Amino acid sequence: MDLVNIGILGLGTVGGGTAAVLSRNAEDITRRTGKTIQVTMAADKDPSKIEEFSQLGIKVVDDALAIVQDPEIDIVVELIGGYTIAKELVLEAIKKGKHVVTANKALIATSGNEIFAAAAEKNVTVAYEASVAGGIPVIKAIREGLAANKISSVAGIINGTGNFILTEMRDKGSDFADVLKQAQELGYAEADPTFDVEGIDAAHKLTILASIAFGIPLQFDKVYTQGISTVQIDDVNYAEELGYSIKHLGIAKKTETGIELRVHPTLLSKKELLANVNGVMNAVLTLGDAVGPTMYYGAGAGSEPTASAVVADIIDIARTINVTDTTSKVPALAFDINTLDSTDVKSIYNIDTAYYLRVSAMDRPGVMADITKVLGDHDISIEAMIQKEATNGDSNADIIILTTSTIESNMLDAISAIEELDTISGEVVMLRVENPDK
Repeated sequence: MDLVNIGILGLGTVGGGTAAVLSRNAEDITRRTGKTIQVTMAADKDPSKIEEFSQLGIKVVDDALAIVQDPEIDIVVELIGGYTIAKELVLEAIKKGKHVVTANKALIATSGNEIFAAAAEKNVTVAYEASVAGGIPVIKAIREGLAANKISSVAGIINGTGNFILTEMRDKGSDFADVLKQAQELGYAEADPTFDVEGIDAAHKLTILASIAFGIPLQFDKVYTQGISTVQIDDVNYAEELGYSIKHLGIAKKTETGIELRVHPTLLSKKELLANVNGVMNAVLTLGDAVGPTMYYGAGAGSEPTASAVVADIIDIARTINVTDTTSKVPALAFDINTLDSTDVKSIYNIDTAYYLRVSAMDRPGVMADITKVLGDHDISIEAMIQKEATNGDSNADIIILTTSTIESNMLDAISAIEELDTISGEVVMLRVENPDK
């Protein structure tokens, strides 16, 4: 029976989980592949890993390059993360003719075009299922399971930390800062939570999903990215009153006027599937012309959920090792690399969607009429409106408005005009409203 040697770069949460899953499920994995897959080497700077993983028969070294250059290693599993060292190691592994598995969404989103081109030239595979949504096999589902479809949109809750924070704000009435601190204490958020709460992590993942859904190059730099750190508990509560939940959504749409790539807080009707994804869970909803809407739900992070995706990629690659006919391999980005579409990515100012507005206005007659007139002058219709009474002697009251769809630049012009009214105090709060099921 053929032997496939694995080298793991990084024995942290996911690396340790990968070694454990490969060891525990070795018999079934052998039955699936007809080959023996074993982790023979791993690289990590922590000396304590030597004793811990030697029990699994793994030689642990502190030099990742030694694994990449070892002629006995067939598949390099990159679990270091980041943009720089990881990229150097992956490109070197490809240069040495080795297959690569990675969970590094930042690397794929920012350097994937270069990496996949290098892999195609050397006729090796770079697999990256674990880079999006942890253990949910959404990349394989879109790239292979939905290959018959023209996909018009992909929308997802693809960062568990942000989803946990918004869920807790809604359920417990806590402010963002208090819930973030709780998330850090529970280990859901890093000491520096910027990538999670400001949408960068989700933008990396959306970049990848859009590419395999629409057949476009990876274009992380064109994703509009807005975080949740400015979401206020008042807006969470008002959204609930209107029958909506606020979710931090990644949205990719292919329209007649271009492609939309955006990550931002979004109001979703509670009837929507994604509105009911809570806590640290992830979900991705796709819309295909033949199949209609399909949703993929599960754990988006964690040691063994993510390791599940890493090992699945290892198994897929192991099946192709020593197979001479590679013409039937699934392309890295779902479409032949020479046919990737150059459709423009739209500016956020040109998207067409509905909006939630919160206006702080003087509690006196005629204010509502003034606001309604401004919106009407900009051809913006009102879907729903709530006027709150001023409390605790405050002279201002909140007016909550849901609009019908309009171009964002038009909405911003209308907001500027509303803010110039003498009866309006401060800035108007604006959140986008989506209906991703349709």
